[in-house]
Amino acid sequence: MSERFKVTKSDEPTGKAFKNYGATAADNEVELKGKLLPDSGDTDEHGLPKDKDKGCDTNLYLYHDELEDRPRVATFLSSLADYSNTIPTASAADPDAPKPAPPARMGTLIGVYLPCIQNIFGVILFIRLTWVVGTAGAIQGFLIVLTCCCTTMLTAISMSAIATNGVVPAGGSYFMIGRSLGPECGGAVGMLFYTGTTLAAAMYIVGAVEIVLTYMAPWMSIFGDFTKDQEAMFNNFRVYGTGLLLIMGMVVFVGVKFVNKFATIALACVILSITAVYAGIFVNWNGNDKLQMCVLGKRLLKDINIENCTKEVGGELHRVFCPDNICDPYYKDHELSIVQGIKGLASGVFFDNLQDSFLTLGQYIAYGKEPDDIEQMERPTYNQIYAETTTTFTILIGIFFPSVTGIMAGSNRSGDLADAQKSIPIGTICAILTTSTVYLSCVLLFAGTVDNLLLRDKFGQSIGGKLVVANMAWPNQWVILIGSFLSTLGAGLQSLTGAPRLLQAIAKDEIIPFLAPFAVSSSRGEPTRALLLTMVICQCGILLGNVDILAPLLSMFFLMCYGFVNLACALQTLLKTPNWRPRFKYYHWSLSLAGLVLCISIMFMTSWFYALIAMGMAGMIYKYIEYRGAEKEWGDGLRGLALSAARYSLLRLEEGPPHTKNWRPQVLVLAKLNDDLNPKYRKMLAFASQLKAGKGLTVCVSVLAGDFTRRSGEASTAKQNLRKCMNEEKVKGFVDVLVSPSIPDGLSHFVQTTGLGGLKPNTVIVGWPYGWRQSEDERTWQSFLQTVRAVTAARMAMLVPKGINFFPDSTEKVSGNIDIWWIVHDGGMLMLLPFLLKQHRTWKNCKMRIFTVAQMEDNSIQMKKDLKMFLYQLRLEAEVEVVEMTDSDISAYTYERTLMMEQRNQMLRELRLNKKEALGMMQNLVDYHEQNAEEKLPLVQAIVDHHHADVKTTSKVRFAEPGSEAAPDDAPSPPLAELEEKDKDDKDEFRSSLLHIIDSMWDSPDERSQCEDSPSPTADEKKETNANGDALNQKPNLPPITPDEGTVRRMNTAVKLNEVIVSRSHDAQLVILNLPGPPRDTKLERESNYMEFLEVLTEGLEKVLMVRGGGREVITIYS
Repeated sequence: MSERFKVTKSDEPTGKAFKNYGATAADNEVELKGKLLPDSGDTDEHGLPKDKDKGCDTNLYLYHDELEDRPRVATFLSSLADYSNTIPTASAADPDAPKPAPPARMGTLIGVYLPCIQNIFGVILFIRLTWVVGTAGAIQGFLIVLTCCCTTMLTAISMSAIATNGVVPAGGSYFMIGRSLGPECGGAVGMLFYTGTTLAAAMYIVGAVEIVLTYMAPWMSIFGDFTKDQEAMFNNFRVYGTGLLLIMGMVVFVGVKFVNKFATIALACVILSITAVYAGIFVNWNGNDKLQMCVLGKRLLKDINIENCTKEVGGELHRVFCPDNICDPYYKDHELSIVQGIKGLASGVFFDNLQDSFLTLGQYIAYGKEPDDIEQMERPTYNQIYAETTTTFTILIGIFFPSVTGIMAGSNRSGDLADAQKSIPIGTICAILTTSTVYLSCVLLFAGTVDNLLLRDKFGQSIGGKLVVANMAWPNQWVILIGSFLSTLGAGLQSLTGAPRLLQAIAKDEIIPFLAPFAVSSSRGEPTRALLLTMVICQCGILLGNVDILAPLLSMFFLMCYGFVNLACALQTLLKTPNWRPRFKYYHWSLSLAGLVLCISIMFMTSWFYALIAMGMAGMIYKYIEYRGAEKEWGDGLRGLALSAARYSLLRLEEGPPHTKNWRPQVLVLAKLNDDLNPKYRKMLAFASQLKAGKGLTVCVSVLAGDFTRRSGEASTAKQNLRKCMNEEKVKGFVDVLVSPSIPDGLSHFVQTTGLGGLKPNTVIVGWPYGWRQSEDERTWQSFLQTVRAVTAARMAMLVPKGINFFPDSTEKVSGNIDIWWIVHDGGMLMLLPFLLKQHRTWKNCKMRIFTVAQMEDNSIQMKKDLKMFLYQLRLEAEVEVVEMTDSDISAYTYERTLMMEQRNQMLRELRLNKKEALGMMQNLVDYHEQNAEEKLPLVQAIVDHHHADVKTTSKVRFAEPGSEAAPDDAPSPPLAELEEKDKDDKDEFRSSLLHIIDSMWDSPDERSQCEDSPSPTADEKKETNANGDALNQKPNLPPITPDEGTVRRMNTAVKLNEVIVSRSHDAQLVILNLPGPPRDTKLERESNYMEFLEVLTEGLEKVLMVRGGGREVITIYS
């Protein structure tokens, strides 16, 4: 039914295709083709064509370069005029299927009004409306019908607005809701509508069997007298219903043309039957004696001839009520009477039928509500008629509601209408007005014509198994019996024809993967597979065997569908979507909202159990499509709702920081890309996922160096790669890539500007620069340090995972310890992070251990007690240990590490190499380290010569010390002779100094990169290696270096803390410690020293997370 919509052309021109410019519908599969420019190669001296379009092209030459992809308006409009709207048939999916003739263009009467009339008037009108009126009374019966009719009228108004908001191909409510609320809602409602239509077919089949067996041919009963055993009646319905389903299924399979022709006959039968009922009511103005009932006291009796309605001893009733000559007390105390069933409008019986007569299961059908008359009193029922089901106002709404469904018949045929946007609103609303008038008038006329007891006799057992409506009609009851049977068959055939096509339309949209097999058509273009599934579901409904059970069940599915139609219209109207421009103007969001409330209210009033089943089914389909379904972009209205909700939420979020109780890490991941524009360290995303556990905000960003106009394509590729990586690591969030001339500046921009309003990241995850010592750039740590400073200035928290490739994947489970080294209080970040990690399955089995450092003047025992109490108040479980650090003298090893660091800085400062030369020198150093001792001297000599050769030709400004005042550009250079004399003296000294510095660099325990598997020497090994004193002082020609006292103290802290941490946490799954603040001085030496301190601090540890808080508390002891 919901075929793909295309704009095709009868005489297709040749030329270049227009890209994405044209009317789009269904799946945006619009193909517009045409010529952009003349084919002639003749041009004038300006390069313009000489033909008649020259003037236009000259006037629009400013846009000449864009005409390749963006056609001129005139060209576009002329192309549209040559195209016609057609609906691809089943042959589109099956090339072997023959192409049917183009459908006839129908008007409002034939295409919408009459199909709606046929679908709305159903079996309930003939076999249940009298019972509803008698049970609920004229007033409540009128309200029941009015409520149902108002629901469909409000839905029809909403549907008219949606249907006139653009072209609606075949598919009815499924297409409209899917394109208004998105594929998830569309698929869910489509499946509900399909299920409802299939169960409607089951109800029509059971209703047709009931008409035949109960009123036309009771002798066909297989299971005996069903008037005495209801189970026998329902078993008959199941057997005959199954046979009728097979016959109707074969009719639908063999010839759809017969179904369409039979629809005309069924429609004629419906109209003729209703006309006969109206005629009979007025013919029997004063009533008739055709239907007479035998009443005992106030109770209605069944299976008794009127001639035998006496208390004569030995008579039929006496034998029933007085077995063994012991008469029933009610029989003895009350008299028998014969009551006229059809009393006529003139009798005034209308006033007797005003009040309701709701009963519970097993109560007798009698006048009034006196307990003596309606209660069984634990006595035999004999042949008294009693209620076989409990009735209430809401239950009757559910039973009657299928009588008003069918309003989608016109919209389902929208592809065959000459002017769908005009015909659907007029035809549907007129059909609802017509049927509502008939229903409401029938309620009043039935209440004014028929006796109350006869109205409540559901199966006509008191009048010999006759249909009340049929005996009211003129000229004969067979007009109603045959007409209702044929119309019910026609409605069932229509349902069996429409349901498989709806299922095929959903399957073709590929939004529900497991329905893919049902998208296939047969060689005749028929949805055979979908028909078989429909018959199986229909058979399940037939096995219920009772119209009163089927009616409320299928009501749920139709009510859900109608509710979504109202929701779609209300949302589009309230959100003021730019594309929401219906031609039908008589709608309002309040009407749609009222329709939605009515639908939901009726669902739960009728049966909360069935309502939950329908909603659960819709919810499961929605989540399935969302999780597994193919992605479809239909421009749905829920996107507008999400945008409005996001805007509302953002405006409500406080612009300032959230309360400490509400703080959670909103993560900004700064990802480094490799040469293939993929994330270099994927496990940073896995770590972010473990930290977030799917909650809050996660933004993954990266920076490309260069010009955006040149690298925009690479930025788009990098963004796609980041998104793919995030999906693979199951990180829910956003990605962005920035192209900036400077990577540090780009990262700073991200730190400053990422987020919107109150929804901004508060935590930054940045990778450790593993190769900062061996890099070609002497300031490779510049990006890292500038990012640290930017994050600190932005008052955001910062996480630096070191050894990230050793971190576990999200699919792994690790057990062991998470060790927190709480050196300084930083807002509680160190406490909160391991708790959040333990919420994830990867870290769930780990235990927390908290270490803190006590100085000599601290009371370590009291510190431990206080820390335990603090953790208790924080509701955190962790082991606590206080580590005491003595004020021992600074070790020789610390001095040696400090001197090695200072000497490397001095070497870099003295060499004053540019970037390219530094790269070459570092590579030579690597080669030098790999050579044996005999081969080292020539290489050192080459480096020395290279260095002093450069000094001869380089200006003073180039070699000015960091922070020193540069010499003017025009300052004279030293005489060449002086440089040559100085060069000879310097070479020997420089050679010995360089040899020593190189050796000390490579002998130092330099951890090249924790991404490599090479183990680092432990602290004890370092002490043993350097225990013989300061080897640097033995070098004869080394310039004297006196380390700064602060530098030595910092190195001492790093060394001692590292020793303590390694001794206790070397086997921990993760070590979390405070990240020291970066140096305020931006000199090269200070920054290099800071990086060295961090390296020393984390040596010998495999997985480290360095944490720096944002300057605010993030965890609290209060509730």
